[in-house]
Parts: sequence; structure tokens; C-alpha cells
Amino acid sequence: MKKIIIYTDGGSRGNPGKAGIGVVFCNEMGQEIKKYGEYLGDNLTNNEAEYSAVIFALKKFKALFGKKLAENSEVEIRSDSEFLVKQINGEYKILDEKIQKLFIEVWNLKLDFQSVKFKHIAREKNKEADRLANEALDGYAQTQTLI
Repeated sequence: MKKIIIYTDGGSRGNPGKAGIGVVFCNEMGQEIKKYGEYLGDNLTNNEAEYSAVIFALKKFKALFGKKLAENSEVEIRSDSEFLVKQINGEYKILDEKIQKLFIEVWNLKLDFQSVKFKHIAREKNKEADRLANEALDGYAQTQTLI
């Protein structure tokens, strides 16, 4: 595996509010390899959730495939968050202190890979990651009502 495409999405209900992420790993032909949805917690913004999805994806890549493969892999992260992609690509300034910390974490994680590129995509092309993020939020909501 030389190139991998990772679709990421993060969402917050309330902004800030309860947040979740969705991450889909695909090979270079676009075939799904792995996918994840995870509940993050409460009092997070949408932007924090978007960054958290990227951080989760890069960490999960290394956990699944190992650092050696990461060093020889080109990763393309696709997100429907124009804000995130433009910040990471240096087109927008990062003024929020929490986002600055998340940006630094992403930046440091990128160093373990041959290359990591960020691409903004339309929401319609990110449906599976969005579904997983919402499923994680819905799953949390269901467990809360069952108690």
C-alpha cells in the first residue's frame, strides 16, 4: 500500500455540544478498507470535532499498519470542512487557542508519513464519514435514554 485515501468528518450538536467523528480508509482505487465512528464527548465545537477526526485517522493508520508503512505511504485526507483544509494548508490563520493545539498535533503526526495532503471535497462525496459521525452521536444518545 503506497497511497491511502482517508475521508474524515466531525460534527457537533449544539456547537459547542456533543461531538462525534467518522473516518473511512480507502485504497488508491477508492475501495473501503476500514471505517470508524466514535463519540468524542460534550462541549466540543464542530471545528474541534473536524480536527479530532484527522488526529484519530493519522493515529489509527499507524496503529493498523505500523510506523514503517506510514513512513512509506502517501496519505490524502479528504474533508468537507473547508475551514480545516484551508487552515492546515496555511491559507487561513488559526486564532482559536484550542484549534492551535489541535493543529500542532496534526502537524506533528504528519511527520511520521512520507506525505500527507489535505483536500476539500463536497459534502455529497463525504457521506459515509458523515454517516459514521452521526451514528456515533445517535448511539450515544440511545445509550443515554436507556439508562
